[in-house]
Amino acid sequence: MPAVASPHAPVRATESFVHVSAAGKPSFDVAYERRGSGEPVVLLHGIGHHWQAWEPVLTILAASHDVIALDLPGYGDSPPLPDGVSYEMGSVVPLLAETFRALDLQRPHVVGNSLGGLLALELGLHGAARSVTALSPAGFWAGAERHYAYAVLKGMRAGAKALPDGLVRMLARSAAGRAALTGTIYARPGRRSPEAVVAETRSMRNATGFAPTLAAGRLPGVVFDKDLPEIPVTIGWGEKDRLLLRRQGVRAKKTIPGARLASLPGCGHVPMNDDPAVVARLVLDTVATVRTPAG
Repeated sequence: MPAVASPHAPVRATESFVHVSAAGKPSFDVAYERRGSGEPVVLLHGIGHHWQAWEPVLTILAASHDVIALDLPGYGDSPPLPDGVSYEMGSVVPLLAETFRALDLQRPHVVGNSLGGLLALELGLHGAARSVTALSPAGFWAGAERHYAYAVLKGMRAGAKALPDGLVRMLARSAAGRAALTGTIYARPGRRSPEAVVAETRSMRNATGFAPTLAAGRLPGVVFDKDLPEIPVTIGWGEKDRLLLRRQGVRAKKTIPGARLASLPGCGHVPMNDDPAVVARLVLDTVATVRTPAG
């Protein structure tokens, strides 16, 4: 099924919600931001984050594409999944495919960071993505690397929950304070605005999906070990990623031999703020490799 241009009008500046309901499944709501027009591109953030992690890449991409940035269930403004619905990959991936259908998207290009990168690859594996760009995706770790990443993430979550808003706002006013709050995931935390740092600290603190996602990730076999020969895949890895180390990108390339592996100079685990122009170009280059049939 070919990807199609979205009929939605360009430029939507306010966040919206989509109600997702499929036969025989509990319904749920997903918050999203949608801008631009053209072929659809979906952006998926990492654990503890929210769709705003994609600013200003989102704006760059929206100049030529219909761009939809989601708050994953249990993150940002999206409510948690209904009681009894698992956060395991086998559950969340079909739910995201249903979300695409609810948004009138037919096999969009999917771009993800960290957890979102793993989800993007899984969506590609299940035929729900026309191309995949994965930035420091989870799922290519060895055992000790996964334990390290989990420990760092739990430390970030504990810090976000322990710091009162007033102290977070005070720290965010200075470059040193922003580095203390977000230096684990950004190579250039001083570039992040004080308002953005406060908002993403709150997002980490309030993420109802954080604990169940980590719990699901501890299950055996939470790795990505399948090839994706049918669609274009790009793996981007920040040279200064302190959470998921660069050697995991080499494993990703071995797992998906046809993928393009790109090093992102001067970028950390969340490269969209460190160098938005490079990230946007990586996405656009990947999307451009897919030819949409005439008509």
